[in-house]
Amino acid sequence: MNEFEKITESTSLYDNLEQMPLADILKNINREDQKVALAVKQELESIEHLALQISKQLQAGGRLFYIGAGTSGRLGILDASECPPTFGVPAQLVIGIIAGGDQAIRNAVEGAEDDTQQAAKDLQKFNIIPQDIVVGIAASGTTPYVVGGLEFCNENKIKTGAISCNPNSPISKIANFPITVKVGPEFLTGSSRMKAGTAQKMVLNMLTTSVMIQMGRVQGNKMVDMQLSNTKLKQRAIKMICDATNVSPTKAAEVLEKFKNVRQAIEVIQKK
Repeated sequence: MNEFEKITESTSLYDNLEQMPLADILKNINREDQKVALAVKQELESIEHLALQISKQLQAGGRLFYIGAGTSGRLGILDASECPPTFGVPAQLVIGIIAGGDQAIRNAVEGAEDDTQQAAKDLQKFNIIPQDIVVGIAASGTTPYVVGGLEFCNENKIKTGAISCNPNSPISKIANFPITVKVGPEFLTGSSRMKAGTAQKMVLNMLTTSVMIQMGRVQGNKMVDMQLSNTKLKQRAIKMICDATNVSPTKAAEVLEKFKNVRQAIEVIQKK
């Protein structure tokens, strides 16, 4: 298929939703959701290409930026905000930017996504450089805010990626490393917060998790650099230390309290 088609806007496979029993609504949404992982599977090679480039840029001292509007922008911010607590990286390493600014995280900002110049301005506030990489997120692949941001990056020799759900979309053609997860029509026609949003979340999880593993932020299968921001995480950290070193929970807690870091605690205990 060479011609661009907005599959994300195509008519649902289901009709008369208001007459459908609740059990059937839920069953049919679940049936559609099951298609998402299979659609992501078809893009594994493209996801790998983008993950490799992100890893290269970060290891060269660059940062990862996500730009998007609406649901897509919020998903980028969500993924970026989870990286410091999960992997212990600086908050400025992965940055999510949404059209309309922080107020758009909770409430729609009218017309924000239609401004083709604003993403470039938003990126420039962070003094973006060629070592950075920018990933545009847009289910439709047509969001002007994202299109303009990626074009600005290309003009300034900044590497770009894209995550969309329509084949041959504008952002897929602009980005150096495009990912197109073809999830098909939504259960509720045009509601791309559903399957498209789920697909984007899955890809974002894969990108940052794989990159952080490549950067040494995971040991075995454990988040040894995670931030200890609450009781649950401290208990998880103590269990990690116990599992890795066979010390008692009391000893693990004692060493953890001193070093405030799972990796360091394990290393100290193992040296003794």
